[in-house]
Amino acid sequence: MLESKYKFIDKSYDVVVIGAGHAGCEASLATARLGFSTLVVTNSMESIADMPCNPNIGGTGKGHIVREIDALGGEMAINIDKTFIQSRMLNTSKGPAVHSLRVQADKRKYHEEMKKVLERQENLDLAEQEVDKLNVEDGKIVSVETKQGAIYPAKAVIVCTGTYLNAKILMGELTYTSGPHGLSAATYLSDSLRDLGFNLRRFKTGTPARVDRKSINYDKTTVQKGDSEIVPFSFINEDRDFSNRKQEDCYLTYTTDETKEIIMANLDRSPIYAGIVKGVGPRYCPSIEDKMVRFPDKDIHQVFLEPEGLTTDEFYVQGVSSTLPFEIQKKFYKTITGLEDVKIMRPAYGIEYDLIDSTTLKRSLESMIVDGLFFAGQINGSSGYEEAAGQGLIAGINAALKLRGDKPLILDRSDAYIGVLIDDLVTKGTNEPYRMMTSRCEYRLTMRQDNADFRLTEKGYKIGLVSKQRYEKMLEKRKIIDDEKQRLKTVMINPTEDNNKIIEDLGSAKLKTAYSLYDLIKRPELDYYKLEVLDPNRPKLMKFHSLEVQTEIKYEGYIKKQMHDIDKFKKLENKSLDIIEDYFKIEGLKKEAAQKLNDIKPDSLGQASRISGVSPADINVLLIWLKTKGK
Repeated sequence: MLESKYKFIDKSYDVVVIGAGHAGCEASLATARLGFSTLVVTNSMESIADMPCNPNIGGTGKGHIVREIDALGGEMAINIDKTFIQSRMLNTSKGPAVHSLRVQADKRKYHEEMKKVLERQENLDLAEQEVDKLNVEDGKIVSVETKQGAIYPAKAVIVCTGTYLNAKILMGELTYTSGPHGLSAATYLSDSLRDLGFNLRRFKTGTPARVDRKSINYDKTTVQKGDSEIVPFSFINEDRDFSNRKQEDCYLTYTTDETKEIIMANLDRSPIYAGIVKGVGPRYCPSIEDKMVRFPDKDIHQVFLEPEGLTTDEFYVQGVSSTLPFEIQKKFYKTITGLEDVKIMRPAYGIEYDLIDSTTLKRSLESMIVDGLFFAGQINGSSGYEEAAGQGLIAGINAALKLRGDKPLILDRSDAYIGVLIDDLVTKGTNEPYRMMTSRCEYRLTMRQDNADFRLTEKGYKIGLVSKQRYEKMLEKRKIIDDEKQRLKTVMINPTEDNNKIIEDLGSAKLKTAYSLYDLIKRPELDYYKLEVLDPNRPKLMKFHSLEVQTEIKYEGYIKKQMHDIDKFKKLENKSLDIIEDYFKIEGLKKEAAQKLNDIKPDSLGQASRISGVSPADINVLLIWLKTKGK
């Protein structure tokens, strides 16, 4: 903490949000839109919705989160629809559960558009200052102090410091205090958090070099174009035509044997392997030197060249983040196919930063240590813009609900990917930067990116973030889909010679009895669109309506089975443990389980069952206790 005798009390706010990255933007917009006076304090206005690493939004698992943010009334999807420069739907060769939208962003424009949204939002103020202290009285947050001397009284505070908290840049032997993009780090808040009883840890992440697009030999790369049919991220844009949006190309290339030779010969100059780095790096987005060490039998690695925007010549070299010295970077980047004459505009670097132990949080993202203090984003151990934004939205909503005197919004593992993300962080914790993937979700067939509006829009509407018009639009969409599914059940296709000729031409077995179009769609080789020839009276549906109809019909059996699993899951989730104050007093619980349960304070029996060290036998003890003494 920076001591100053020039501190003064400034304006009071209902909520103060510390940090204006993707978590801070969603948190502050949520509280302001729900009617609470909100202040966003950021070290730099340039960091608002900044993309210090990759220039894209979405991807496998992450795209689901963006859709869920949108369905709840958040801003990320709307903003990326304004500013994308390439759009691609991933995993289309697989089932709809893992289809994930990923788009390239114009980084500068994304920042500018989000900054405009914050500046024009009623109840929301922005301040370029550095928070250096949190003030707590009787266990409750009461104000924040800044390095510039201001004290802002507040009823709730949301900490969204990203990778700025006590951040250190790593580049070979060179280490220095700084945040991403050369912006100043938050150097004093860590001490205040420790003083309040928080146990801080260190994580590390990194970013590759940015290179001059004019110095790339594109003839040696493989072009990757965007989809011809653009699917927007925001549900409010589903019926909007984006066909006139100009898309930029990305390019695929590879490292070479020479790349590996240079990196391995200079491994001792990497701070990761020289013992300088104390933080734990990301498993699923390793540096290029990590890849060389982890996969010694692999001689080459994929590299994606991605434009950073329409008004810059900078290209992002995805897959080649590094903490090696700049002089070594200048050598090995030129060994990548197509980059023989490359000019590096910004060198790659690693960054270490402080974070809290996320198991000290409730599922509302409120701290168990300080009342009214919430945390969201990378300070909780996650990685990625999307994971941060999802947490920011939930923290903002729950800060507002707390000030209203209402129960928090808890999304469970069967509600949303955001629910899985938060449950993993607060129940299991994480020993490395947490990245969302579809494989983390047990109920991914019912939690697809295309049905996020059906799952969550009503929740957003009841909270007050989703307008009545948008809610009614969702209900109308649901009715259109249900009506079409019902109609398809009534359209019978008889086994006539003409009909069987059509069926066989479509690659399917001929009919022996009459079939409804509904049942025919379930055949793997057929679909809603192929069967149009047998459906002359078909109503004209929007593409996103017909796709939903097809998905719900084709996977009906699997969805029913998963809904049955969800019902069983909900029974445990609905068994509250709030009445238990001390688990050591429950006879039959192992000491390890009692200690873990006392530390994490699970909301429900379901959450308790996911805590490491709590066995099925311990859960059975709790079940018996709830049925007898619990009453």
